Amino acid sequence: MIERELVEQLKSGNETAFRSLVETYQTMVVNTAMGMIHNQADAEDIAQEVFMQVYHSITDFRSESSLKTWLYRITITRSLNAIRDRKRRNFFSRVEDFFQGKKEEVNEKASFVNPDKALEEKDHANAIHTALDALPENQKIAFTLSKYEELSYEEIAELMQLSKSSVESLLFRAKSNLQKKLIDYYKNFTK
Repeated sequence: MIERELVEQLKSGNETAFRSLVETYQTMVVNTAMGMIHNQADAEDIAQEVFMQVYHSITDFRSESSLKTWLYRITITRSLNAIRDRKRRNFFSRVEDFFQGKKEEVNEKASFVNPDKALEEKDHANAIHTALDALPENQKIAFTLSKYEELSYEEIAELMQLSKSSVESLLFRAKSNLQKKLIDYYKNFTK
């Protein structure tokens, strides 16, 4: 089914078309959200929200961009909102804990595979996610779309409504910033 037909069927409330949309784009939406927020359960929740938003607002879709681009934009917006909400909740939780005199609890999970290797991999992933989260918003979006979603510069430019050269510049700065943030981590890690 071509995109124009799918959009028309979605606008008419066709449930089969909606199922087809979800089946076609669910992995892309979850992966994009995962690249932004680094948590599988939250990424799946965001995907659900994205498809509910599409279901309720498909009549507003004007076909000025592709359906895929529209889904990316909604996913990025939802992911950024989730990040902001999480930061806000974490801040208020820390303030509340401070006033209640709670100490930070350590949650230790037993790992029977190879505890040292598991901790090392988790530490590496946390360092990368922390560095990625510290990037300016546009750099993070461009980098995530390039590396996690493997979109071309042209696709990222269309999605972010920027020129191709602006995307190239964002990606260059993102890589440079990540390198600066991670070089100290890896120097300390190898000591």
